[in-house]
Amino acid sequence: MTDPFALLIPEAKTFLTQLAANNTRDWFTAHKPQYEAQLKNPALLLQEQLLADLAKTTDVSVTSKLFRPHRDVRFSKDKTPYHTHLHMFWMLHGPVKTAFFLGISPSYCRIGGGVMGFEKDQLTHWRAAVDGKAGGTISALLDNLSQDQFNAEDPELKRVPAPFAKDHPQASLLRRKSLSVWRDLPQTEWSQPLAALNTGFSKVSPLCKALSQMLT
Repeated sequence: MTDPFALLIPEAKTFLTQLAANNTRDWFTAHKPQYEAQLKNPALLLQEQLLADLAKTTDVSVTSKLFRPHRDVRFSKDKTPYHTHLHMFWMLHGPVKTAFFLGISPSYCRIGGGVMGFEKDQLTHWRAAVDGKAGGTISALLDNLSQDQFNAEDPELKRVPAPFAKDHPQASLLRRKSLSVWRDLPQTEWSQPLAALNTGFSKVSPLCKALSQMLT
């Protein structure tokens, strides 16, 4: 069965590559109908479909967001007006807000999920949890995800925070201030983004559920 969003990724990559070479308001304005037809409108429809699919597998409310193309250049040395990527996420509003992500740019197409940043009280809960049995649970989940090509970003801290030992068995987890995993979507899957997202999100879901329990 043909995916109704089969053209989204290749057409988005083509448009964003052209935008990167012509990042001006005049160029974008002239090509805005193309942006809306090939990127914005299909992305919004994809969001709605994923919202419906996720609603079938979770008991919490789910919202989604498509990031706007305009850059905030007020405090940036880079004054190019537009992002050269298409990013969106689906937020699960449980005890802890976890999210699934999709990002498309000229150089990558990536899906992922998790918590992008722990709040202060969540960080305290996280460290207490991974210092105990939950540390082994999270490590096992990450090992399983790595077999499906989902990998976590490097920990934010260079050293294990006090009062934990430097050689703590979960030193890598204790050095984290967030936890999300990412998988590069190969070109062979670009024509089936709906299936790839549903499959990928189902694989990341156990990690999101564990985080939701641990951070409260």
